[in-house]
Amino acid sequence: MKPRVALLGLGEAGYAIASGLRAHAHVTGFDPAWTGRPVDFTVTETPAEAVAGAQVIIALTAAADAPGALESALGHTASDAVYLDLATASPDLKRELAATATAHGLTFAEGVLMAPVLRLLVRTPVLAAGPGAGRATELLSACGMDITSLGAEVGQAAARKLLRSIVVKGLTALMVESLRVAETQGLGEWCHDHLVDTLTELDGDVIRRLLDGTVLHSERRVAEMEAAVRMARSAGESAAMTLATVEVLKSVSGRGVPRLGTAP
Repeated sequence: MKPRVALLGLGEAGYAIASGLRAHAHVTGFDPAWTGRPVDFTVTETPAEAVAGAQVIIALTAAADAPGALESALGHTASDAVYLDLATASPDLKRELAATATAHGLTFAEGVLMAPVLRLLVRTPVLAAGPGAGRATELLSACGMDITSLGAEVGQAAARKLLRSIVVKGLTALMVESLRVAETQGLGEWCHDHLVDTLTELDGDVIRRLLDGTVLHSERRVAEMEAAVRMARSAGESAAMTLATVEVLKSVSGRGVPRLGTAP
């Protein structure tokens, strides 16, 4: 018999995952902003209808909507249901959600999507943690999802996602700032191509050299980035990301850089 899976939140990500699960599970879903697009799963009129009888409830909402989504399910779930919250949120919020769920007798797991959903769809890697992570992983893996349990401690998945976000979103912001300044210098195409070359070369050895070099040459790199701030400002840009880089580099002489990677 196919397992029953409910989705709370049918935006791009929720819709893609619900559609992918349909081949292996009986899928129901609810979204207060549902637009009526074609589906091959059941969209209900209320969240209570969506979660009724579901073995796993996947909430895929914005962080601000996560408490409301959980609240809408309370009192309407099966006794053995697992509630898997996939909002990108802080570990603290995930722990608050877990406490609420536990207080109402609902088994909770928190999870995060670790790649763009529209590229990998239902096979998007998911990390899960919390009391229900093992059960959610077992059920959803059988339905075609790529999900890994990190254990019972709530917040472990959220922390990993946000650490990744610091790099990925921060790097994106740095590229935007660099390309904007490059355009004022007539160097937009060169800068784009150079970024591609530089990022393509990244591996463990390159990252270690970048970090170790920063320890050895932090003062010189501060001066270099202060010059970059002046160039950006003369081009009419705020240099917000470059200024932040200056402040982090200034801290290296006193605090150093964590050395956690594998030694060469």
